[in-house]
Order: sequence, then structure tokens, then C-alpha cells
Amino acid sequence: MPQATPSDAQPSFWRDPALPFIEVRAIADGRKVRYGRHAHSTFSIGAVTGGRSTYLNGETLEQVSAGAVVVINPEVVHACNPAADEPWAYRMFYLDTAWLAKRQHDLGFTADEGFRPFAQTLTWQPELFDGLNALYAVLVDPEATALRKESAAVAYFTKLQQSLNPAPVDAREPNPRLARAAEFIDGNYTRALRLEEICAAADLSPSYLIRAFREQYGMTPHAYVVNRRIEFSRAQLRRGHAIADVAAEAGFADQAHLQRAFRQFVAATPGQYRG
Repeated sequence: MPQATPSDAQPSFWRDPALPFIEVRAIADGRKVRYGRHAHSTFSIGAVTGGRSTYLNGETLEQVSAGAVVVINPEVVHACNPAADEPWAYRMFYLDTAWLAKRQHDLGFTADEGFRPFAQTLTWQPELFDGLNALYAVLVDPEATALRKESAAVAYFTKLQQSLNPAPVDAREPNPRLARAAEFIDGNYTRALRLEEICAAADLSPSYLIRAFREQYGMTPHAYVVNRRIEFSRAQLRRGHAIADVAAEAGFADQAHLQRAFRQFVAATPGQYRG
């Protein structure tokens, strides 16, 4: 079995201030990468370029390998982890939801500018796989202009939209009390929260809240709090904030707690992510 070099096993992150709507993570040998269940406020799409992995999206668990394109709607709980001890490789793109929603509207897929989730969350279409890798090559090309990069992104996501043609994933109305619990967490996650506070905000009992919240959002209230803190931390790190300051701003007890949670949710250290 080929051995991973240190550089292969380290994730790399690409971002450009001129294109704030897109970020890319890539790893050449992710056999030791382990994700906990997590969600993003962004739309995510990835190309598996080597090895095999399990792919959890919502309640669906599948096996994916080189050639697969995974599609993850915003706020959907997911995780991808390598199978056996194979040198799993992938490129993951994170898109600002409002930017993609605007593309959907421009193409006539929505009446307003709200995001419409993709019904298909896994595709093996060669043109979508090859196109995503071609987009990656343009984005990381130091000689490519911002105009060329943005044009390539618009062209690819136009093709994705036309190929997969989204439809609503779930027409069920969310429980308004659970929505109030999530909104309370969204407004208070950077401070120490008590379960009784969340219950009071939603007018729900602890036992019902924990069970029903997981059914609706795919994670417990505690995991939702940590996920929000990690999303906040990613944004602050992208702005160049010091890791210790980010830990305090996000509501973690100390930098070590941020490090542990970041590894679980992002499969990288804060330092690796900030670059």
C-alpha cells in the first residue's frame, strides 16, 4: 500500500478575497481524516478523486469512490469518512447559499431569490465530475484572473443546476417551537447556554426537545451549539483572527476546546484552516 507523505495527508484550503462566495478544501490522502456529523450554512459539493468512503447525507448512508460527486444542501447533517485504510482523496467546494440562489433565480428555477434545495445528493455523471475538477484547476491557478475564475464558477454551477434540476427535499412544515429553539441558539451560541434556557425559549420539556430537535435538525441541541460555534470560528479565522481570540469569541472554554471541536467538525486544525 502506498505511504502518504506529510503534505499529502494535510488538507489545503483555497480562498480568494476577490471571490468571497466560494472556498475549496482538498486533500490527497485522507485515510486518517474522521468527521463527526455536522452541517454548514453553505451549499457544499465535492469530487471524490481517489479511494472509497462512506457518505452520510441526512438519513442516507452510501458508499462512494473515485468519480462520485456529492451534493450537500445547506444545514443538512452529513459526514464522509474513508473506508478501511485507503488513500481517500477529494476536493470539497463551499458556496455561499445566497450566491447560488441568485444563479437559480437567474436561470428561472425559482420565482424569488430564495435557495431551492437539490433533490439529488449524489451523481456519477462524468461531465459533472470532470467539470468540478476543471473548476478547481482554474481557481488554484495563480495566473488566472478573478474574472476568469468567477466565469468558470458561474458556468459550472449553471451546468449543475440544469443537470440535476432541483426539487424541494421535504415539504413538511418545521415545528415552530423547535424553530424557536434553533433561533434562540443562533442568537446566543457564543455564550454558555443551559438546556433550561433553550427549553424556556421554545416552551418545550427537556426530554421532548432533545428527541424532537434531533429528528428535525439531525443533531442534538448541544451538537447544534457546537456546530454554530465552529461555523463562526471558520469565518473569524478567514478574517485572520488569532486562534486564541477566536476560541474566546466563539464561546469555547479555551483554545484546546476549540482545537478538539474543530478537528471533529472540519477534520483539520484551526491553524491548517487559517493557512
